[in-house]
Amino acid sequence: MRAVVPREAVGGSAERTEISRIPVITTVVVSALYVVGLLLGDRVRFEVIGVWLGIGAEVAAVAVCVCAVLRTRLTQWQVVFGGAAVTAYTVGDVYYLSTLQGQQAHAVISAADVAYFAFYPLMLGALAVTVRKLKGVTWPLLLDSLVGALAAASLMAMILAPVLRSGAGGGTTFEMIVVVIYPVLDLLLITAVGGLLASRGLDLGPRWLLLVLGLVLFAAADIAFALGVQDYVVGSAVDTGWILGIAAIALWIDGVARGGVSFRHQDRGLPAVTMLMVSTTAAVAVLIIGCQMPIAPLAQVLAALTLLLAAVPLLFRNRMLVTLATTDELTKLPNRRGLVTDLRGRLGGRHSGALFFLDLDRFKDVNDALGHSVGDALLVQVSERFARPLRPNDLFARLGGDEFAVFLDGLSREEALVVAQRLQAELTEPIQIGTASIKISVSIGIALTPENGTDISLLMRKADIAMFRAKSTRSGHHLYSSMDDDGGARKLRTLQELRAALVEGQFELHYQPKVNLPDDGVTSVEALVRWNHPLLGQLPPTSFLPLAEEAGLMPQLSTLVLEAAVGQVSRWHADGLTISVAVNLSGSCIQPDLPRQILALLEQHGTPPQRLMLEITEDMLMADPVHSAKILARLRNAGIQISIDDFGTGYSSLAYLRDLPADELKLDRSFITAMRTDPRAGGLVGSIIDLAHSLDLRVVAEGVDNAETLVELRALGCDLAQGFHFAKPLPAAKVAPWITKHALPATATSLLG
Repeated sequence: MRAVVPREAVGGSAERTEISRIPVITTVVVSALYVVGLLLGDRVRFEVIGVWLGIGAEVAAVAVCVCAVLRTRLTQWQVVFGGAAVTAYTVGDVYYLSTLQGQQAHAVISAADVAYFAFYPLMLGALAVTVRKLKGVTWPLLLDSLVGALAAASLMAMILAPVLRSGAGGGTTFEMIVVVIYPVLDLLLITAVGGLLASRGLDLGPRWLLLVLGLVLFAAADIAFALGVQDYVVGSAVDTGWILGIAAIALWIDGVARGGVSFRHQDRGLPAVTMLMVSTTAAVAVLIIGCQMPIAPLAQVLAALTLLLAAVPLLFRNRMLVTLATTDELTKLPNRRGLVTDLRGRLGGRHSGALFFLDLDRFKDVNDALGHSVGDALLVQVSERFARPLRPNDLFARLGGDEFAVFLDGLSREEALVVAQRLQAELTEPIQIGTASIKISVSIGIALTPENGTDISLLMRKADIAMFRAKSTRSGHHLYSSMDDDGGARKLRTLQELRAALVEGQFELHYQPKVNLPDDGVTSVEALVRWNHPLLGQLPPTSFLPLAEEAGLMPQLSTLVLEAAVGQVSRWHADGLTISVAVNLSGSCIQPDLPRQILALLEQHGTPPQRLMLEITEDMLMADPVHSAKILARLRNAGIQISIDDFGTGYSSLAYLRDLPADELKLDRSFITAMRTDPRAGGLVGSIIDLAHSLDLRVVAEGVDNAETLVELRALGCDLAQGFHFAKPLPAAKVAPWITKHALPATATSLLG
């Protein structure tokens, strides 16, 4: 057999990544011919031809396994063990046939049984390698499989007891035990596979049904052989189970080699309790039958052991459920529930301690720019760094998202501040995730016990307030004091409401028209967000945007505003209203991935890029002009308009104005308001307008609230204006009627090109 397969299968395979599928096709074709020959029977003298077709199918299956091992280059041990099992069984069959010497069958057992028995530990090895990857649930899985094996053994003992008693045609007791052991081993493998399929975490490959089918065929053939051992001859229908079983297992091995064994979140196999239910039901059935009629005592003993052992996995499951309920899946640290559980025994009386709340700064930017997989890897490494300065008995938990908590016993105020500095220092060096080097910082809030309370909820709330104060002041860490409760608690409550509003969609956009001063046409509106607070009513952006920026929620809020604005422009366009919309963006949103996100949004709604304008405040642009200019240039090259908002309030504006990719300057309302009382303000506005026009930029005046200012702006050559003199921000439904009523028929789309 070795001369038939390996030399051809190996030739050149080390240099090729894809090996021929010929062995797979050969296995399927020869197995199909074998089945056809069996169905035709004597018409093609199947007793002779079928033997060689069967051995041919097995040899082809070995070739499939050899190719699979070569493809994986010995890196997947389940493929190696599985291939060795198929090979061992085939060697046994080849030896069996070569030593028949004209007989129809050997005695009950022969030397070939050594190879046959080797099949089972090798297959168990393949499954054991897979089980090792299921960290934390290995023992429950093994217990489930053992329960299934005992139940199967009790059934076999009851069914095959007559074979043992009769001696099956003169066979010795040892021979009969060997015959009976095969079906038991088959069912042991089947229960092990069932345990893996029910493990809710591992996939046995795209062809796992072939593995189950192969083992079931093996079990059926072994049971049929045991019940009719004295009548068995080579080439009978019993051989079909073994031959097709070997072929099916080989095809499963090929599927694993091609697709790998992967972890998954949802089963496509069996429910987790299926195997345990089947096993216990079988054991109960054996005991009930034993009460009604005589059966082998061994069957009753095995059934009783099955029920006894079935209780053990339930204990493991209960323990595992408790562990899962109190453990963070990503970092394996205690979660919020686990922290509260552990804190209960450490608070009370005059026992001193310090609770730290740690929140990573701008973690959402990492997720948005590099993806959630990088964010998860970052959280794992951050947790490992935070654990370095902690003692073995200190509590360390992940509360969720990018928030962690630490509780240390017996710390004074000064010692708590030292620990906070050590935790901050752990993030001094950048964290390497693949090719990305990420620099991140942390804000830490500290609450002391018993000074700040001994109640868990109260202490956690105060640590949260302190953390929020550390983040808002950018101090790195903050120790809670009674002074924080005044505004801190209110801010914390508002922040919680703001987060809920983002989830529940409590925001609404209003639109303020931007009037083209030369012809009074309206070609654009500015989107302004409003918060429909469930208790306080509609809130203006000034009441919540600073808090959202402070808490790192602006990217999420800006995404919501962009989606709503682009969707509305698309609907207006469908209704025949051709206008563009301007959306304000925070500096924290200017990330490398922003152009891709916006273009994908425009494509989703079928909106031309020219219909969208992004307004970025001057001070945000000046914070990192080089970085901002690169991203804005990509947006502008894609056709999206760029406006510099609040122009004139920042620093070094003129030095960078020439290099910033912009279409429009938007004068800060402070200049426009001052024009009525300060002649110098009018001169300054005129100078900015001339400068902008020399750079081919449009100028928008915001905050135009009276006719006198409008007249002066027209005289100075201002391009557009918006303010209460024209209209307050309008709900989306009122924009079209307002434009129809106030804009001249000649409104063109000159600004859109």
